[in-house]
Amino acid sequence: MKMNYRMAALGAAFAVAFSALGGPYAAEARVESFSEDTITLRIANWEDYIDYGDWDEEETIELESGDIIGERNMVDEFEEWYEETYGKKVKVEYSTFGTNEDLYNMLTLGDVYDLVCPSEYMFMKLMTEKALVPLSDEFFDENEENNYYIRGLSQYIRDIFDSHEIDGEKWSSYAAGYMWGITGIVYNSDVVSPEEVSTWKFLNNPKYARQITIKDNVRDTYFAAVGALKSDLLLSDEFRNAPDYPKRLEEEMNDVSPEMIAKVQDYLQEVKDNAYSFETDSGAADMITGKVLANYQWSGDSVYTMDRADEDEFTLSFAVPEEVTNIYFDGWVMLKSGIGEDAEKQHAAEAFINYISRPDNVIRNMYYVGYTSVIAGGDDQRIFEFADYNFSAEDDEEDTVEYPLGWFFTGDNEDEDYIITAPSEQLHRQMVSQYPSQEDISRSCIMLNFDKEESEALNRMWINVRCFNIRNVPVWVWVLTAAALAALIGLYIRRRIYIRSLE
Repeated sequence: MKMNYRMAALGAAFAVAFSALGGPYAAEARVESFSEDTITLRIANWEDYIDYGDWDEEETIELESGDIIGERNMVDEFEEWYEETYGKKVKVEYSTFGTNEDLYNMLTLGDVYDLVCPSEYMFMKLMTEKALVPLSDEFFDENEENNYYIRGLSQYIRDIFDSHEIDGEKWSSYAAGYMWGITGIVYNSDVVSPEEVSTWKFLNNPKYARQITIKDNVRDTYFAAVGALKSDLLLSDEFRNAPDYPKRLEEEMNDVSPEMIAKVQDYLQEVKDNAYSFETDSGAADMITGKVLANYQWSGDSVYTMDRADEDEFTLSFAVPEEVTNIYFDGWVMLKSGIGEDAEKQHAAEAFINYISRPDNVIRNMYYVGYTSVIAGGDDQRIFEFADYNFSAEDDEEDTVEYPLGWFFTGDNEDEDYIITAPSEQLHRQMVSQYPSQEDISRSCIMLNFDKEESEALNRMWINVRCFNIRNVPVWVWVLTAAALAALIGLYIRRRIYIRSLE
């Protein structure tokens, strides 16, 4: 593996060190002076989700089209680029958040931002609440040389954003994609077979009791449970070959009927009993240290997990269950509460999206973050070169496979210019995590945003799963409880009789 992702612990250290100082860039000495007509752009993004720069020289990415290295943080570079390109100063006030819910709570409590980067279900929620400013017509002008986003966006991703709507309005009218991925299972291939992890039913496999970790959030875990419960349907030829398969798949996986929620609750209570733990951030460490044999993972985190294991000469693999996989996105949206009708501020916000969508910056962010950008590069070959740089086999390797990626880069999976000759092992490792095969991606679907009533029903189910399962109480506990209750009732009756005898 030629890619050398930055250590997540290093990023966490930066976050902790700078958070007390008002953000990751507050500690830097700002020598430039900002005039009153400077545009102030308030941005909120996920923690450790943009390149901070300061790479070592040996981290230089050497591509055929030229070397790439992150020398300074990208936010500072954007400020300089914007002034040089548009003749106007912009000052970025950059903040971070840990979860979508954290961001939403920040907005609810009155924090004001112009540009934020939530996941797809949260920007769907914000669209529903009419909280967003639409992207301008100029942003979509492919003849504008600085419009790196629309000129380089993967056609596959573009089709998804154009085909999904909220209240009759396309995602693409309000949201610009940033990173994306799928869900699957990281596993120890020395113990667990690929066949065993080829299904979501694996999460409840008693053979691996207390050796599997699963996601500690209702949406991801609900998706996996529905995939397991509907496995026979999802794998049937009749369902797979239906002319409206993508639509039907999305409908089935977003089934939040009372009947399905009840089934999922029962199933997840069994999964909980079988699992080592629910987790959010500890899955990678548990896999690397050998505490568990498998972990339900987001693909970007799975790459980091496998890279860390490789450093310890410990091989892990990644599987995409055959029933279905959840495709997810993080995307940039502009808020009415911040942008309002300020045309200059909106121009700066859209320029920021374009700047980080420039192919060299896309590569820097992918290297630093570990997730996959929605940008394919258009006529610029560097992003594909970066994929080839990471995953291509050495010249003398014999056990190789031809891996086509045209479906993502050009929309044509037969395009011979977008085929990687990779080691065969990469069919189960980092390559398929970052760029799934066309077969895997064909059975992916989005988990939608649910309305208030549906969300409340899911949350109640999740509380029941996470907090207590009454069916797990042993019989002897019930017997003792009943005996204790009977004794208490007996004492109460005797006391009442005694009191009456004294009256």
